[in-house]
This record gives sequence, structure tokens and C-alpha cells, in this order.
Amino acid sequence: MRRVLAIIALAVAAFIAVNRFDAPVDSGGVVTDRNDALFQAIADRRSDVWVEGKGVVVKVLPDDKKGSRHQRFVLEIEGGGTILIAHNIDLAERIPSLEKGDIVAFRGEFEWNAKGGVVHWTHHDPGGRKKGGQLQHQGRVYR
Repeated sequence: MRRVLAIIALAVAAFIAVNRFDAPVDSGGVVTDRNDALFQAIADRRSDVWVEGKGVVVKVLPDDKKGSRHQRFVLEIEGGGTILIAHNIDLAERIPSLEKGDIVAFRGEFEWNAKGGVVHWTHHDPGGRKKGGQLQHQGRVYR
């Protein structure tokens, strides 16, 4: 009986961990699906702005291997436009089997550029100075 209860408890904990990203909340810990701060940063051509939201993968790019290695992909953002995601795979696990059409939620630091911008810092801060970011793909969190 204890084993059955332990298995049920683990299943419930896994369900909560997987689905806790689905409901939008504020920046207190869970990525929201609102892209408002991102759209404002793009419109204002601002950098060093923490943003969060989600989008659909429209292109998976080769890894950037100069300096810290980054997994790179382009998201079409809900509400319009595209954004480059640069996910540091020296500090966080790479998203395996990422494909065009996949939905990815993100929290990270936005840097504006002439192509629209890039979101990076989608990982924990090993120095503990910044809040850090994260990605979610198919119910799994990468930070």
C-alpha cells in the first residue's frame, strides 16, 4: 500500500510540475503567455529588459559555437512578429528534438537589434546575481 501511495504522490507531483507553466501568472516564478513586455521593448528599441511569453518555432538554426555555446531558434510570437531565442547550452540543458511548429514558452533578457531582437539568459544565473530565465517545451522546463 505504501508503494502505491508513493507512486500516486510522484505522479501528482510530476503532473503539477509539468502543468504549472500552463496558467499565466505574473513574473513571480512562472512564465506567462503574455508577450506585452516583449512588444513594448521592440517598439521602444530597448535592451536589457526581462520578458516572457510564448511562440511557435518557425526555424531551428545551427548552434552558435563561438564562446559560450547557444542553441538558437526563431519563434513566431503570438500577436505578431518573430524573435530569436539564444539558449546557453553550457549552462542549461538543450531542448532535445526541437522542431518547426513546436510551442515554446520563454523568460529571458531581451536585446534589441535591427532584425527585431534576441532573447537570451533563458537559464539560471550561476552567479546568483540575476533572477535567471527559462524555457518550457512539451511540459518540460529548461533552465
